[in-house]
Amino acid sequence: MGSTEDLDYPQIIVQYSSGFLISKVMFTACELGVFDLLLESGEPLSSDAIAACLCTSTTGMERLLDACVGLKLLAIEMTQEGALYRNTEISNIYLTKSSPKSQYHIMMYYSNTVYLCWQHLTDAVREGRNQYERAFCISSKDPFGAMYRSEEEMLKFMAGQNSVWSICGRDVLAAFDLSPFTRIYDLGGGGGALARECVSLYPNSTVTIYDLPKVVQVAKEQFVSPEEPQIAFHEGDFFKDSIPEAELYILSKILHDWDDDKCKQLLTRVYKACKPGGGVLLVESLLNEDKSGPLETQLYSINMLVQTEGKERTAAEYSKLLEAAGFGVIQVKRTGKLYDAVLGRK
Repeated sequence: MGSTEDLDYPQIIVQYSSGFLISKVMFTACELGVFDLLLESGEPLSSDAIAACLCTSTTGMERLLDACVGLKLLAIEMTQEGALYRNTEISNIYLTKSSPKSQYHIMMYYSNTVYLCWQHLTDAVREGRNQYERAFCISSKDPFGAMYRSEEEMLKFMAGQNSVWSICGRDVLAAFDLSPFTRIYDLGGGGGALARECVSLYPNSTVTIYDLPKVVQVAKEQFVSPEEPQIAFHEGDFFKDSIPEAELYILSKILHDWDDDKCKQLLTRVYKACKPGGGVLLVESLLNEDKSGPLETQLYSINMLVQTEGKERTAAEYSKLLEAAGFGVIQVKRTGKLYDAVLGRK
């Protein structure tokens, strides 16, 4: 590690404090449709043309476009007629709605929902609880009741989660060889993106998405086609209702929503339902054992504070929860991406 003289503290502080500004520039460009317009146009456009197409002010749009150039989300070309803007490759792949790897929906969820909770982070730290009551004037006692407070909000959340699995799903599902497991239940599987990745990677498997009735209804209507016979649905609350027998249960970004007691309760129910020789796959963002990082996971843990009852954990902490429920032969695989995998066997 370098000496303190090697660190440019003013520059670091400026970069950290401008993080909010950077993300809002990207979110705003997505929301206004800048990247979609430039993809559809097939050619670079001037700021005036973009402003006219998207019904914005010319001065505001020009500044937004220039900031996107600085962030390398757009490229600029100077001509005799003036500046012309076009998407960079990263924008075409991740920021346009039509891309299979689009992150548009998760960005809109962060911009319009998560940020409102984060405005009350100081209160969350003081009180140790989520901030739905302050952000949306609704009860914070049931985090998912608050999260799914309207069909529109539920749809935004599900679409956002689907976009995450479009780029991370295969990494966690390929962390272990899951081909021996043919009957799989995806608990809290939502919009089905991870289930779709699973049956694609393991074509001999069937995946049943187990989720709340209203979630299942939206998933069937909006996300999962009836022409996908390897994906089925089961309506229920996995904390209260019976969990059918299966060879493998996937809990992707589920345990981080809950405190240790609720996690033990759920894992114990899963263990009892699990077929002998079967297992449970936890998909979570793992903290280092000394909790020194990764930074993304540390930030996710703060997000769990402002939005849920849970937290991010280390591999050892998840292993302890699995062992308390009865699972043994626990394996951990770090993918090097946003999410990691922990497999426990019965």
